[in-house]
Formats: sequence, structure tokens, C-alpha cells
Amino acid sequence: MRKPIIAGNWKLNKLTAEAKSLVNELMVGLKDIDKAVLPEVVVAPVFTSLQTVSDALSECGCGKVKLSAQNCYWESTGAFTGEVSVEMIKDLKAEYIIIGHSERRQYFSETDEMINKKAKAILAGGLIPIICCGETLEQREEGVTDSHIASQIKAALEGLSSEDVAKSAIAYEPIWAIGTGKTCDSVEANRVIAMIRSVVAEVSGKEAADAIRILYGGSVKPSTIEEQMSQSDIDGALVGGASLKAEDFIGIVTGAIKARV
Repeated sequence: MRKPIIAGNWKLNKLTAEAKSLVNELMVGLKDIDKAVLPEVVVAPVFTSLQTVSDALSECGCGKVKLSAQNCYWESTGAFTGEVSVEMIKDLKAEYIIIGHSERRQYFSETDEMINKKAKAILAGGLIPIICCGETLEQREEGVTDSHIASQIKAALEGLSSEDVAKSAIAYEPIWAIGTGKTCDSVEANRVIAMIRSVVAEVSGKEAADAIRILYGGSVKPSTIEEQMSQSDIDGALVGGASLKAEDFIGIVTGAIKARV
């Protein structure tokens, strides 16, 4: 059975002291939950807080929260001012890196080719990419949701071995539901995620498709997570705004557990 992932993308929020306080609150809130039933809980602070959050997680020693970066560059070293490599992120004991988020695509002109290069670099470095995909409201209304997302997935996975694909994670985030308060209907979200899994099977084989974890993201809240996690193909959530409050994020984690009991 695929182990669920509940990942909090903090985006451009939280100064260092605030990040430390939030992750400490999370660990207190999760301390009484048996690790056997706990999903893979992941937090993704800004680059300037990665060291602080990493230290806090190491000090706890409970292993209940894992660290992710929000982005990376595909080269290891060189004249790439402002970029951060996979090796630098790994050096801070991160295990995940989010790539291809719609905000990166929209505001920073990231292409499918760039996302593919990042995925290859992350996997070569021994970390797990969370590869984001999703459609705009206009694309959904035009009826091209499936074809658009399929093209994103095929491009992101190009040249990856089946073994590497199986280790990876994908996050389906309908762009029209990110930060808007709108949530994609759970049945429809599950349909799209099942479609994504079929695309993975097409390009990487059934074994990889059965193993890869595919998350839903887009205004995920404690009140929505149980229904989402009760669906057949949804393996977790990539949480935005609700991950910035410990109480809400813990509520999402516990809701995910209830849905799978």
C-alpha cells in the first residue's frame, strides 16, 4: 500500500523565528500519534529557514516530520547567481523538493523542459521530487484538462527510469483552486489523478504507476481532507495556506489518518 504524504508548502511566508515556532508546534501536536499510522508529514519552508527547521527536526529526533525545499536548480555548481543546488539542499538534510508549481510556471516562466532537468537532478541526488501539474480555469472550460496535464507529466518524466519514477511523487493542483477557497470536487480530483496514474503507466510501466504517490492540492482544509483521502487514487495532499497554522495542518494530518483507518 502506498504511504500517504501530507506536505505543507509554506511559500513566501514565515521569517526564521516564525518557521522554528511553527515546526515546533507541529511536532508537539504530532507527538502522541503512532508513527505506524502517521502519513509522511513534510514541511517546505523558504530557503532562508531550511537550516533552522532542519536543526529543529534533528533536535526533536522523533522522525515524524520531513523537510522539503520549494525549488532547486539542476546544476551542481557554477555561475548561476541566486540559484540553489540539490546538493546544497541535501546538505541540510532535506528529503523532498517541490518542482513545477504553477506559481513557478506562471511568475518565473518555468518550462516542462526545466522541470524535467530538475527532476533528474533531484533523483540523481537521492531526494524525492514532488512534481506539480494542473490546469487553468480556461483550460478546464475548454475541455483540455486531461490532455494538458498528460503532456506535463510525459515531459516531466521523460528520460527517467521506471525505478526513479516509482520513487517520485506528483501533485495535481488545479490552478483555479489554489488560494481561492475553491476546492475541486473530490470525485473529479480522483478521476484526474487516476488519469495521471494511467499516463505514468503508459510511459513508465504499471509497477511504477502503482508505486508513485499522487497528491491533491488546491485549498485543502481540515474539513475537506477526509473526503479527499477516501478516494481510490488520492495518496495525500500538498497544502498551501492551511499549512501555515499548526492547528489546521495537524487537523489535515489527523483527518487523513481517519480516512484510511
